[in-house]
Amino acid sequence: MSLVVLTGGSRSGKSNVAVALAQECAGEVSFVGFAHTDNDREMKRRVEMHRSTRPAEWHTIEARDSVEWTLRVGDGVLLIDCLGTLLGLVMSEVYAESDAGAFNDSRDVPLEFEAEVERRFAALVGWILRRWDHTIVVTNEVGEGVVPAHASGRVFRDVLGRANRSLVDRADAAYLVVAGRCIDLTEYPQSARWPTSKGCK
Repeated sequence: MSLVVLTGGSRSGKSNVAVALAQECAGEVSFVGFAHTDNDREMKRRVEMHRSTRPAEWHTIEARDSVEWTLRVGDGVLLIDCLGTLLGLVMSEVYAESDAGAFNDSRDVPLEFEAEVERRFAALVGWILRRWDHTIVVTNEVGEGVVPAHASGRVFRDVLGRANRSLVDRADAAYLVVAGRCIDLTEYPQSARWPTSKGCK
């Protein structure tokens, strides 16, 4: 089993890199996407554009539930694209199950909302880490811009940022994709050091 994580910004080329990696593998490939296109022609065009880059023989799962898709994934290579849209699905489900009028999103969210989102998402990340077959995960690099104005945006940033760290820590290979170029994150240390042998003395 090998786990490869590809992170990067929008239109960085990470999805194309993921498809190319999966095509190098022998056997069946399952692709899981989470984007909803209901009444959204722009999003539908995006999904169709991505679909056109994938081999037609791949087993495609268009998930509308954050958990049910895990029951439909068989053996072989799994490509998940992407972790950010999966988290958005989890957050929508938790919000729908809660008292929608219980908080003002422009100010704050209850601690129990964030805790439940974190719990469910961590369980899905754990499922990914336990897979025995090759897995490619596409995710979004978050937190490099301004602090989100809405509380739900801050929850999204924090939960996804922690999940990315957890996955990269356990991955066999991890890349930051920038302008179609891959930076190998496994070549870089997890801790910083002073530039001289004397340290900070």
